[in-house]
Amino acid sequence: MLKTYVIGDLQGCAHEAAVLLKRIDADAAGQARVLFVGDLINRGPASLDALRHVAALARASGGASDALLGNHDLHLLAVAVGAQKMSKSDTLDTILAAPDRDDLIDWLRHRPLAMMAEGHLLVHAGVAPQWDAAQTMALAGEVEAVLRGPGWIDFLRNMYGNEPARWDDALSGIARLRCIVNALTRIRLCAPDGTMDFKEKESAGAPPGSNLLPWFDLPGRRNAGTTVVFGHWSALGLLLRPDVIGLDSGCVWGGKLTALCLNDRSLLQVDCPEYKEPGKPKP
Repeated sequence: MLKTYVIGDLQGCAHEAAVLLKRIDADAAGQARVLFVGDLINRGPASLDALRHVAALARASGGASDALLGNHDLHLLAVAVGAQKMSKSDTLDTILAAPDRDDLIDWLRHRPLAMMAEGHLLVHAGVAPQWDAAQTMALAGEVEAVLRGPGWIDFLRNMYGNEPARWDDALSGIARLRCIVNALTRIRLCAPDGTMDFKEKESAGAPPGSNLLPWFDLPGRRNAGTTVVFGHWSALGLLLRPDVIGLDSGCVWGGKLTALCLNDRSLLQVDCPEYKEPGKPKP
């Protein structure tokens, strides 16, 4: 039986990814489907190798294995087309100078923003509390269609910004697409009315005295009936609940790279060196 494994944020940790993939192959006796929750690249030491490895795995599987787009992956796309400048902490130079750069960028912009697998909803960061699973997939599809179409560069030029911070079905145009992207690739905390907060990035929870909550703890969120699997929140670490699974266990920060088998909830983990010093900004 084909077993489905989901791997947390790689962030350019290609060696650890290769080790974990070998363990997955042994665990599944060669019958594994591997999905990645995004942020394949950036911050770690081998972004080009990580991106090549995942793209090759996906192609060799005929699309059975795949990767979501994370905020760092979208950042690479924006940098590659001149829509965004690199920051000092980026490790994207090798990708941008690679002979297969255009092929990798093209493969990356065709990746999904949400997936359903074994009854689980997979996203990079989270889900707006106003969305159920079906709406999440539909809205992700709206952004995917733009990224895969002729207007993808113009979209990337207008993608950045924190507004609108609260979903409304009446949103249209770039405001609608930006809100979808922010929910799926950046969300961590929300106000009780469902407004997304993008100021708090470092902590595992809301600051003392605030009314903010992790997006998955917001009362009445419409996606509560579907188990959501996500990454993005390294300060939160590994989170295993019946209704929500967080898989960013801080590989690039000296933590672990984690794979979860969706069929039986078993874990495989690889210890990681401290490529980036914890406590420094982790956008």
